[in-house]
Amino acid sequence: MKKLTNYLLQKKEVGKLFVPYIMAGANGLDNLTKEIEMLAENGATAIELGVPFSDPVADGPIIQAAGLDALANKVTLKKIVQVLQNFQSPVPLILMGYYNSFFHYGLAELITDLASTDVAGFIIPDLPYEHQNLVLPLLNDSEIALLQLVTLTSHEDRIKELVQNAEGFVYAVTINGTTGTGKNYRDDLDQHLEKIVELADIPVLAGFGVSNPEQVARFSEVCDGVVVGSKIVQSLKNDGLTKTGQLVYAFTH
Repeated sequence: MKKLTNYLLQKKEVGKLFVPYIMAGANGLDNLTKEIEMLAENGATAIELGVPFSDPVADGPIIQAAGLDALANKVTLKKIVQVLQNFQSPVPLILMGYYNSFFHYGLAELITDLASTDVAGFIIPDLPYEHQNLVLPLLNDSEIALLQLVTLTSHEDRIKELVQNAEGFVYAVTINGTTGTGKNYRDDLDQHLEKIVELADIPVLAGFGVSNPEQVARFSEVCDGVVVGSKIVQSLKNDGLTKTGQLVYAFTH
Protein backbone atom coordinates (compact mmCIF):
# COMPACT_ATOMS: atom_id res chain seq x y z
CA MET A 1 0.00 0.00 0.00
CA LYS A 2 1.36 3.40 -1.00
CA LYS A 3 2.06 6.15 1.53
CA LEU A 4 -0.75 8.35 0.13
CA THR A 5 -3.28 5.56 0.60
CA ASN A 6 -2.31 5.06 4.25
CA TYR A 7 -2.39 8.80 4.87
CA LEU A 8 -5.87 9.24 3.40
CA LEU A 9 -7.27 6.19 5.19
CA GLN A 10 -6.06 7.66 8.48
CA LYS A 11 -7.51 11.09 7.67
CA LYS A 12 -10.80 9.48 6.68
CA GLU A 13 -11.17 8.12 10.20
CA VAL A 14 -11.25 11.62 11.72
CA GLY A 15 -13.21 13.57 9.10
CA LYS A 16 -14.19 14.13 5.52
CA LEU A 17 -11.44 14.61 2.94
CA PHE A 18 -11.07 17.82 0.97
CA VAL A 19 -8.72 17.99 -2.01
CA PRO A 20 -8.47 21.33 -3.82
CA TYR A 21 -7.05 21.64 -7.32
CA ILE A 22 -4.95 24.55 -8.53
CA MET A 23 -3.14 25.14 -11.82
CA ALA A 24 0.56 25.32 -11.06
CA GLY A 25 1.97 28.66 -12.18
CA ALA A 26 -1.27 30.23 -13.37
CA ASN A 27 -0.56 33.15 -11.05
CA GLY A 28 3.21 32.88 -11.42
CA LEU A 29 5.44 30.07 -10.18
CA ASP A 30 6.77 32.35 -7.44
CA ASN A 31 3.29 32.20 -5.87
CA LEU A 32 2.89 28.41 -6.05
CA THR A 33 4.32 27.60 -2.62
CA LYS A 34 2.24 30.38 -1.02
CA GLU A 35 -0.90 28.93 -2.62
CA ILE A 36 -0.07 25.43 -1.34
CA GLU A 37 0.53 26.72 2.19
CA MET A 38 -2.73 28.73 2.13
CA LEU A 39 -4.76 25.69 1.05
CA ALA A 40 -3.19 23.50 3.73
CA GLU A 41 -3.76 26.11 6.44
CA ASN A 42 -7.46 26.25 5.57
CA GLY A 43 -8.18 22.54 5.67
CA ALA A 44 -6.88 20.83 2.51
CA THR A 45 -6.20 17.14 3.11
CA ALA A 46 -4.03 16.93 -0.01
CA ILE A 47 -3.63 19.19 -3.04
CA GLU A 48 -3.87 18.51 -6.77
CA LEU A 49 -1.42 20.53 -8.86
CA GLY A 50 -2.43 20.93 -12.46
CA VAL A 51 0.28 20.71 -15.10
CA PRO A 52 -0.45 23.19 -17.93
CA PHE A 53 -1.05 21.59 -21.31
CA SER A 54 -2.09 22.98 -24.69
CA ASP A 55 -4.98 20.54 -25.26
CA PRO A 56 -6.62 19.79 -21.88
CA VAL A 57 -9.55 17.61 -22.97
CA ALA A 58 -11.00 17.03 -19.48
CA ASP A 59 -10.84 20.66 -18.35
CA GLY A 60 -13.61 23.23 -18.46
CA PRO A 61 -13.13 26.87 -19.50
CA ILE A 62 -11.86 28.16 -16.13
CA ILE A 63 -9.08 25.59 -15.83
CA GLN A 64 -8.33 25.84 -19.55
CA ALA A 65 -7.82 29.58 -19.12
CA ALA A 66 -5.61 29.01 -16.07
CA GLY A 67 -3.52 26.58 -18.11
CA LEU A 68 -3.09 29.21 -20.82
CA ASP A 69 -2.05 31.74 -18.16
CA ALA A 70 0.54 29.27 -16.87
CA LEU A 71 1.84 28.61 -20.37
CA ALA A 72 2.04 32.37 -20.97
CA ASN A 73 4.13 32.53 -17.78
CA LYS A 74 6.48 29.97 -19.43
CA VAL A 75 5.59 27.32 -16.85
CA THR A 76 6.73 23.80 -17.65
CA LEU A 77 6.61 20.54 -15.72
CA LYS A 78 10.38 20.78 -15.32
CA LYS A 79 10.07 24.19 -13.65
CA ILE A 80 7.24 22.95 -11.40
CA VAL A 81 9.40 20.04 -10.24
CA GLN A 82 12.29 22.39 -9.52
CA VAL A 83 10.06 24.49 -7.27
CA LEU A 84 8.80 21.41 -5.43
CA GLN A 85 12.33 20.08 -4.92
CA ASN A 86 13.07 23.16 -2.82
CA PHE A 87 9.82 23.22 -0.84
CA GLN A 88 8.39 21.13 1.98
CA SER A 89 4.63 20.87 1.57
CA PRO A 90 2.42 20.64 4.68
CA VAL A 91 0.23 18.04 2.89
CA PRO A 92 0.75 15.48 0.11
CA LEU A 93 0.70 16.76 -3.45
CA ILE A 94 -0.81 15.06 -6.50
CA LEU A 95 0.24 16.01 -10.02
CA MET A 96 -2.72 16.08 -12.41
CA GLY A 97 -1.68 16.31 -16.01
CA TYR A 98 -1.96 14.80 -19.46
CA TYR A 99 0.15 11.86 -20.53
CA ASN A 100 2.06 13.85 -23.13
CA SER A 101 3.50 16.11 -20.41
CA PHE A 102 4.78 13.15 -18.40
CA PHE A 103 6.05 11.35 -21.52
CA HIS A 104 7.84 14.45 -22.80
CA TYR A 105 9.62 14.89 -19.45
CA GLY A 106 10.55 11.20 -19.37
CA LEU A 107 8.60 9.14 -16.85
CA ALA A 108 11.59 7.43 -15.27
CA GLU A 109 13.41 10.74 -14.93
CA LEU A 110 10.30 12.43 -13.54
CA ILE A 111 9.80 9.78 -10.88
CA THR A 112 13.46 10.04 -9.88
CA ASP A 113 13.29 13.85 -9.73
CA LEU A 114 10.15 13.73 -7.57
CA ALA A 115 11.65 11.33 -5.02
CA SER A 116 12.83 14.25 -2.85
CA THR A 117 9.49 16.09 -3.08
CA ASP A 118 6.08 15.72 -1.44
CA VAL A 119 4.42 14.53 -4.65
CA ALA A 120 2.60 11.33 -3.67
CA GLY A 121 0.29 10.76 -6.62
CA PHE A 122 -0.38 11.15 -10.33
CA ILE A 123 -3.74 11.71 -12.03
CA ILE A 124 -3.51 11.27 -15.81
CA PRO A 125 -7.05 11.66 -17.17
CA ASP A 126 -6.21 10.71 -20.75
CA LEU A 127 -4.39 7.49 -19.82
CA PRO A 128 -6.87 4.60 -20.32
CA TYR A 129 -6.94 1.89 -17.67
CA GLU A 130 -5.87 -0.63 -20.32
CA HIS A 131 -2.67 1.36 -20.98
CA GLN A 132 -1.60 1.82 -17.37
CA ASN A 133 1.31 -0.54 -17.98
CA LEU A 134 2.98 2.48 -19.61
CA VAL A 135 3.28 3.99 -16.12
CA LEU A 136 2.66 1.45 -13.35
CA PRO A 137 5.85 -0.62 -13.69
CA LEU A 138 7.91 2.55 -13.26
CA LEU A 139 6.06 3.32 -10.01
CA ASN A 140 6.72 -0.09 -8.42
CA ASP A 141 9.73 1.14 -6.45
CA SER A 142 8.21 4.57 -5.81
CA GLU A 143 5.80 5.92 -3.21
CA ILE A 144 3.89 7.70 -5.99
CA ALA A 145 0.37 6.32 -6.51
CA LEU A 146 -1.48 6.32 -9.83
CA LEU A 147 -5.04 7.41 -9.03
CA GLN A 148 -8.11 6.05 -10.82
CA LEU A 149 -11.03 7.99 -12.25
CA VAL A 150 -14.46 6.33 -12.35
CA THR A 151 -17.00 7.95 -14.67
CA LEU A 152 -20.78 7.96 -14.70
CA THR A 153 -20.77 5.55 -17.62
CA SER A 154 -18.81 2.89 -15.69
CA HIS A 155 -20.99 -0.15 -15.01
CA GLU A 156 -20.52 -2.28 -11.89
CA ASP A 157 -18.07 -4.78 -13.40
CA ARG A 158 -15.99 -1.93 -14.77
CA ILE A 159 -16.00 -0.15 -11.41
CA LYS A 160 -14.78 -3.34 -9.72
CA GLU A 161 -11.96 -3.57 -12.25
CA LEU A 162 -10.96 0.07 -11.77
CA VAL A 163 -10.92 0.02 -7.97
CA GLN A 164 -9.54 -3.46 -7.27
CA ASN A 165 -5.89 -2.38 -7.09
CA ALA A 166 -6.42 1.38 -6.83
CA GLU A 167 -4.16 3.51 -4.65
CA GLY A 168 -4.52 6.96 -3.08
CA PHE A 169 -8.20 7.69 -3.62
CA VAL A 170 -10.80 6.84 -6.23
CA TYR A 171 -11.80 9.96 -8.17
CA ALA A 172 -15.54 9.62 -8.79
CA VAL A 173 -16.47 11.91 -11.67
CA THR A 174 -19.90 13.43 -10.99
CA ILE A 175 -20.81 14.68 -14.47
CA ASN A 176 -20.43 13.67 -18.09
CA GLY A 177 -18.17 16.27 -19.65
CA THR A 178 -15.50 18.64 -18.43
CA THR A 179 -14.70 20.29 -15.13
CA GLY A 180 -16.38 23.54 -14.13
CA THR A 181 -18.99 25.25 -12.00
CA GLY A 182 -22.76 25.41 -12.40
CA LYS A 183 -23.18 21.80 -13.52
CA ASN A 184 -26.40 19.81 -13.30
CA TYR A 185 -26.22 16.40 -11.64
CA ARG A 186 -28.23 13.42 -12.77
CA ASP A 187 -30.92 12.04 -10.48
CA ASP A 188 -29.24 8.75 -9.61
CA LEU A 189 -25.81 10.25 -8.85
CA ASP A 190 -25.94 9.52 -5.11
CA GLN A 191 -26.69 5.85 -5.77
CA HIS A 192 -23.79 5.72 -8.25
CA LEU A 193 -21.40 7.17 -5.65
CA GLU A 194 -22.66 4.81 -2.97
CA LYS A 195 -21.96 1.86 -5.30
CA ILE A 196 -18.36 3.00 -5.81
CA VAL A 197 -17.88 3.40 -2.05
CA GLU A 198 -19.29 -0.07 -1.52
CA LEU A 199 -16.82 -1.60 -3.98
CA ALA A 200 -13.69 0.36 -3.04
CA ASP A 201 -11.31 -0.38 -0.17
CA ILE A 202 -9.80 3.10 -0.31
CA PRO A 203 -11.38 6.58 0.02
CA VAL A 204 -13.76 7.75 -2.73
CA LEU A 205 -13.89 11.47 -3.54
CA ALA A 206 -16.45 13.17 -5.77
CA GLY A 207 -15.23 15.76 -8.24
CA PHE A 208 -16.09 17.81 -11.37
CA GLY A 209 -18.59 20.62 -10.91
CA VAL A 210 -18.38 20.84 -7.10
CA SER A 211 -18.38 24.55 -6.40
CA ASN A 212 -20.23 25.48 -3.19
CA PRO A 213 -20.42 24.35 0.45
CA GLU A 214 -23.88 22.81 -0.08
CA GLN A 215 -22.51 20.49 -2.77
CA VAL A 216 -19.52 19.64 -0.58
CA ALA A 217 -21.88 18.71 2.24
CA ARG A 218 -24.11 16.68 -0.07
CA PHE A 219 -21.32 14.57 -1.56
CA SER A 220 -19.59 14.16 1.78
CA GLU A 221 -22.73 12.41 2.97
CA VAL A 222 -22.43 9.66 0.38
CA CYS A 223 -18.67 9.36 -0.08
CA ASP A 224 -15.44 10.21 1.72
CA GLY A 225 -14.98 13.76 0.52
CA VAL A 226 -14.65 15.99 -2.51
CA VAL A 227 -12.30 17.53 -5.04
CA VAL A 228 -12.90 21.22 -5.84
CA GLY A 229 -11.05 22.85 -8.70
CA SER A 230 -12.60 25.52 -10.92
CA LYS A 231 -14.09 27.57 -8.08
CA ILE A 232 -10.71 27.78 -6.34
CA VAL A 233 -8.79 28.45 -9.55
CA GLN A 234 -11.20 31.27 -10.39
CA SER A 235 -10.96 32.73 -6.88
CA LEU A 236 -7.16 32.73 -6.92
CA LYS A 237 -7.17 34.62 -10.21
CA ASN A 238 -9.86 37.14 -9.28
CA ASP A 239 -9.64 37.51 -5.50
CA GLY A 240 -6.14 36.54 -4.39
CA LEU A 241 -4.79 34.43 -1.56
CA THR A 242 -6.65 35.81 1.45
CA LYS A 243 -10.18 35.60 0.01
CA THR A 244 -9.46 32.21 -1.51
CA GLY A 245 -8.34 31.06 1.91
CA GLN A 246 -11.68 32.17 3.31
CA LEU A 247 -13.48 30.29 0.54
CA VAL A 248 -11.56 27.07 1.27
CA TYR A 249 -12.22 27.47 5.00
CA ALA A 250 -15.95 27.70 4.23
CA PHE A 251 -15.69 24.44 2.27
CA THR A 252 -13.87 22.60 5.04
CA HIS A 253 -15.60 23.83 8.23
